[in-house]
Amino acid sequence: MADFGGWLMPIEYPGAGVLAEHAAVRERVGLFDVSHLGKASVKGEGALEFLNAMFTNDLTRIGDSKAQYTLLCNPDGGVVDDLIAYRNSASDFFLIPNAANTTDVVRVLNENVPAGITITNLHESFAVLALQGPHAVDVIKSFGINPTMDYMAFSHVAIAGCDVILCRTGYTGEHGFELVPHWGDADKVWDALVDAMKPYSGLICGLGARDTLRTEMGYPLHGHELSLEITPVQASAGWAIGWKKESFRGSEHLRAQRESGTVRTLKALKSNDRGIPRAGMLVKNSKGGEIGIVTSGTFSPSLKVGIALALIDPHYEVGSTVTIDIRGRESSATISALPLMPSHVR
Repeated sequence: MADFGGWLMPIEYPGAGVLAEHAAVRERVGLFDVSHLGKASVKGEGALEFLNAMFTNDLTRIGDSKAQYTLLCNPDGGVVDDLIAYRNSASDFFLIPNAANTTDVVRVLNENVPAGITITNLHESFAVLALQGPHAVDVIKSFGINPTMDYMAFSHVAIAGCDVILCRTGYTGEHGFELVPHWGDADKVWDALVDAMKPYSGLICGLGARDTLRTEMGYPLHGHELSLEITPVQASAGWAIGWKKESFRGSEHLRAQRESGTVRTLKALKSNDRGIPRAGMLVKNSKGGEIGIVTSGTFSPSLKVGIALALIDPHYEVGSTVTIDIRGRESSATISALPLMPSHVR
């Protein structure tokens, strides 16, 4: 167990460990308790227009019962948080931000909200459970549910007699679901899912495996690849920006960064030796000049090598060989295309 965003969270579970939990998700199915994630609601006439002016992505591009990955920036383009917005209707949205940033997200929205729209912090009203892996569909089907929804869609279902929001989302790169039961029902839903995984040799998984899985996919983690100092343009998250919108919070600064093309941007690194990169380590060129910094680094259980995400000078392209300063020792690495593992989310 360890502190994460102010919550005591499992890094790994007894009897398996990070490597086995990682493999279960890639090969079979795994279950994560990520109830530390924030929850908030935004309701009222004009909620769509308000959030579309606050968030980077274009909420008009999704319909009811669909979700969208987006970011809340400050006026300078720094990221207050990245989150998923669930659209119940044009006047009713459910938000899932990161644990440590929920208060800030709610505060910023409240500081800018027009009359008639209510923002409610629901952090401890709902739990979030993530069921990920090739057999996730089979587990959901065992409850008599037909889970053939599109990626980033959601519906309301019953599991173990409890009302649950079932979402086709995840943070591992595998086909999977996130389930949002009421806080008081979480233990019942969790136990039911654990039992339903048994025929598929599923495992319960901690934050250690969650981190190795998301790093292989190049998914950002706030505080590492995204922050108040690291913009979505730098984090190669331009796909989550509605560039055609007239304006949104931070848009002027982000457009200027995009047009200049000079800022360090997020790239993947794959070790050519036994080095394991870690956050904060410097990336250098063949002449020893600093060209970047590692934002996340780990051992990849799938690739059996060290991997990293790093902010790199834009002149260095995929295929370039670089070195990482690992505690005073130079480790060779290659700039690689993302994702490092095939994506099965769809």
